[in-house]
Amino acid sequence: MAITIIAWVAVALLAVASAGILVSRDWRWSLGLLAAQYLAAFWLVTQHWPIGMAAVKLVTGWMATAALGMTRVGVSQRDEPQESFWPQGRTFRLFGASIMIVIAFAAGPRVEALNPGLGLPVIVGSLLLVGNGLLHLGITSQTLRVVIGLLTVLCGFEILYAAVESSILVAALLALTNLGLALAGSYLLVNAAGPADEELI
Repeated sequence: MAITIIAWVAVALLAVASAGILVSRDWRWSLGLLAAQYLAAFWLVTQHWPIGMAAVKLVTGWMATAALGMTRVGVSQRDEPQESFWPQGRTFRLFGASIMIVIAFAAGPRVEALNPGLGLPVIVGSLLLVGNGLLHLGITSQTLRVVIGLLTVLCGFEILYAAVESSILVAALLALTNLGLALAGSYLLVNAAGPADEELI
């Protein structure tokens, strides 16, 4: 019972973190929320993986976040043209995140009925991250935000995949994928013609 309660607390943290990443305009807050997101994902993964294997996901996620943060600190502060082809208000983004939360909680029981044994918190947490990550990718073209959106989608996929596959090799490949995305994002940030401003639009 206590484990189930903590799992739902982790889901709540995922909902807050993924929505916060979507709404936040400050890259520091975005990376901080990404780190919190990996902490909650770690707990959900421990529902199906040994704690040692699940810790690999946590450490890899924090390493990817640290790599992006160190790179972003070293990038010169120049303005980047604002994205004007999508609604950019925080209210719009918060509304989109709320819709994703409703969809995740509505679809969770149906997915669990098709795949019993996965666990409702795991399914809802995974759907939350995948949905908000895709929404994030759909409303931005900034390098750092795109990488954060990709990491969010991948994190959601990993939570669900951990429930059906416990291979050490698969865990290692997913960890390498996370680090590869972070390093590619760091490279693009350094070589971008117009580095992002301190506030991410």
